[in-house]
Amino acid sequence: MAQQPSKDKHNQDAVAPISLPKTSESEQLKRIRHTTSHVMAMAVQRLFPKAQVTIGPWIENGFYYDFDNPEPFTEQDLKAIKKEMVKIIKKKLSLEREEVSREEAKARIEKLGEPYKLEILEGLEEPITLYHLGDQWWDLCAGPHVESTKEINPKAIALESVAGAYWRGDANKQQLQRIYGTAWETPEQLAEYKRRKEEAMKRDHRKLGKELDLFLFSDLVGPGLPLWTPKGTLLRSLLEDYLKQEQIKRGYLPVTTPHIARVDLFKTSGHWQKYQEDMFPMMAEDDTSRSDEDGFVMKPMNCPFHIQIFKNQLRSYRELPMRLAEFGTVYRYEKSGQLGGLTRVRGFTVDDSHLFVRPDQLDEEFINVVDLILQVFKDLQLKNFKARLSFKEEGSDKYIGSNEAWEKAQGAIRRAVDTLGMDSFEAPGEAAFYGPKLDFIFQDALEREWQLGTVQVDYNLPERFELEYVAEDGTRQRPIMIHRAPFGSLERLIGILIEEYAGDFPFWMAPEQMRLLPVGADFMDFAQETAAKLRLQGIRAEVDTSGDRLGKLIRNGEKQKIPVMAIVGAKEMEANSLSIRTRAEGELGALELATVIDRAVKANSDRTNF
Repeated sequence: MAQQPSKDKHNQDAVAPISLPKTSESEQLKRIRHTTSHVMAMAVQRLFPKAQVTIGPWIENGFYYDFDNPEPFTEQDLKAIKKEMVKIIKKKLSLEREEVSREEAKARIEKLGEPYKLEILEGLEEPITLYHLGDQWWDLCAGPHVESTKEINPKAIALESVAGAYWRGDANKQQLQRIYGTAWETPEQLAEYKRRKEEAMKRDHRKLGKELDLFLFSDLVGPGLPLWTPKGTLLRSLLEDYLKQEQIKRGYLPVTTPHIARVDLFKTSGHWQKYQEDMFPMMAEDDTSRSDEDGFVMKPMNCPFHIQIFKNQLRSYRELPMRLAEFGTVYRYEKSGQLGGLTRVRGFTVDDSHLFVRPDQLDEEFINVVDLILQVFKDLQLKNFKARLSFKEEGSDKYIGSNEAWEKAQGAIRRAVDTLGMDSFEAPGEAAFYGPKLDFIFQDALEREWQLGTVQVDYNLPERFELEYVAEDGTRQRPIMIHRAPFGSLERLIGILIEEYAGDFPFWMAPEQMRLLPVGADFMDFAQETAAKLRLQGIRAEVDTSGDRLGKLIRNGEKQKIPVMAIVGAKEMEANSLSIRTRAEGELGALELATVIDRAVKANSDRTNF
């Protein structure tokens, strides 16, 4: 996050935090960035006359433009383009909007010899609008733009990188070159943006995951399919065990379901009709059958499986609410260009639970689920978040179920948010196809936003699967479903936690909590015996057996971000003690082994530092 100002009133050197709004939050930034993308395209075509332009929108932290150029752009090219952009900006060129007919626009584009613009023109409705940059360059555009390039500070712009991009996002079409840039209102904002970007590179979970030996990807296994090392698997297990214990306290029942199922299951739920393109291809049951009825797919969701468990027998109203929970791995065919470390993968584990409730239980159960999510965030030290009411977009045909069911579900979410007094906002169009959601949007240390936990109210899947329970009056009634996942994707959560903590996990969560550093071979046996005693008390302790000098042992432990290091020498062996050094508090000196165990056990129990 940006540096916070000092609270000391006498500190005359206190510096106000530098705000970095997103494009969508600032109309002026939107205009600056959109105009700067045009300036960049103009500069590119001045320097590279054979380059053809396609599209160049603003994005949340800057802008980009896609080009079809015979030769790949280099780092030196980016420097030359930036220099040319500065020349254009300093000319204080005006931005002029012009409306033309389709025929006129087509004639002008054909004169320029720009086939991509012709294709863009085909999808536009009249009137066609052009934006002119002075009298020297123009493009098809709806705006908005600044009135003149004098509103752009040349010291507040930067070109960042070149990447490949397919025309229209279609891998079967021409591959283009995308130049990314950023633009801000002031040089100070640009400097802060660069600082945060540099910090993000240091915190990158892909880099730290390799350094800390947590996970890896293999080309032979395939993209988007992480392999977890012993340390990474231990970290996953710690998080799973933590949530399982919290769920048991709240009456959740564990279940386990398969990784594949018949297509018919997902046809009934509606996932096949809505998400077929995001599923892995159908597999036949045998060599002779390829029909949908006999086909199997890898599961993209867990909910239809939990529904089958509920439906296995007729339930009484006394059995509700029924809370079924599973850490279930699901599979989705994400495009390779959309994959990103652990935050976007093809196989991931969801801490899924589905609650089957009576109408009179809905509000209380929903609030209890939110309470669990808030407890999880507190224990994981995730403090900066807000709740998004992801509702139906009126008039859209991508949803299933009656308007009445949607109104009831959305009403339940609003009541819960009002009851809890949560910081929230509504987002029409973000609902799942079967029901509205309460999503938790977390802002990390660098003010990037991530969706973590989610809670959904669903009247539709119980209807589609014809779920029933016997009510108190003997009639058959439909239950309501609550879908919830405090972690969301376990893979994404771990990626976010690695970056939020910068790899410096809290003591209770660290895969290796304590490392014993024997200062010589004579103390190795005592160190191993001591580590064994610590492990018997649930403390994850290891011994550095490398035989290196103490300074290197400490440096290695620091690089691995081990929360507690314990030096073992003659004095420690004689006194049955350990000389403790922690990342949180530094040198603690010699402590009796019993004291070390007590502190570590308490830190694990309280989820605090050692």
